[in-house]
Amino acid sequence: MDLEIRHLKTLVGLKETGSLVATAEQLNLSQSALSHQLKVLEDYLGTPVLVRKTRPMRFTPAGQKLLELADKVLPQVKQTEQQLSRIKTGNSGSLRIGVECHSCFDWLMPTLDQYRLDWPDVELDLLTGFDLNPTESLLRANTDLIITSDIRNSDEVTYIPLFNYQILLAVSRQHPLASEASIFAEDMYDDTLITYPVERERLDIFTRFLTPAGVEPSLVRHSQVNAMTLQLIASNRGVAALPCWVLNKKVLQQYGIAALPLGEKGCWGVLYAAIRTEDQNQAYISAFIKQAKSIIASHLEGIIPIDSSAGKSA
Repeated sequence: MDLEIRHLKTLVGLKETGSLVATAEQLNLSQSALSHQLKVLEDYLGTPVLVRKTRPMRFTPAGQKLLELADKVLPQVKQTEQQLSRIKTGNSGSLRIGVECHSCFDWLMPTLDQYRLDWPDVELDLLTGFDLNPTESLLRANTDLIITSDIRNSDEVTYIPLFNYQILLAVSRQHPLASEASIFAEDMYDDTLITYPVERERLDIFTRFLTPAGVEPSLVRHSQVNAMTLQLIASNRGVAALPCWVLNKKVLQQYGIAALPLGEKGCWGVLYAAIRTEDQNQAYISAFIKQAKSIIASHLEGIIPIDSSAGKSA
């Protein structure tokens, strides 16, 4: 036999009522069943827990020690049971959000602010980095949701589209191409291209625009922070392909730069919320995605919202 939660509850009941009869009623047991439980417990411990011949009932040193344990353990057990109940109904849990794109903070922070008000029992955490692999991070439970445009093949990960966005080339207004209606890959042979510090295979400017045309910029340099990238562009020290919502009217005016479409039809991407496929029906995760879409639609310029909440396994 092992010491069990029911034993601790029995001792707490005896402390509160001072009576075997009242405690048995409180625990929905017969008096004989309660007496048997206490005898089995004392046989297991090898020492009494009660001094039965006294009025009121007294606890032995062993009984006192168990009551101390009960005072620590039972409140934690009750709290955990409540948390598990909320998790079961989808009202509580842990939402660790991974963000590859620093530009996403424009809409992510107001989304988190509102979400905290609506879902106070969900524990939120934010992880950032350009090297987040959605499949590895989600399946190892390092994150619960990743904002990404990079789809990796896995049946265990579902990608829910948030919105379509155009990728624009940001150039200084003094740049020779600044007055063009659109940019072609061949126009960029002599340019310094500023990119995020990730593999080329994850950058649309290469995979969907330059590489298919066999074009290589004269120099590629990296910048992790949009503000620094925009400063470099404004001083005519390079160009960069950035999401349209980053290059809004206010930013273009503030930095004195121009934003140009890539190709005649433009170059478009999709931003996704990647989650574990098994979590698709978690209410608090679905609520976050719904809240994000609402904030995105009201905060970002130039994007095309995607209303459907259905995701795709990749």
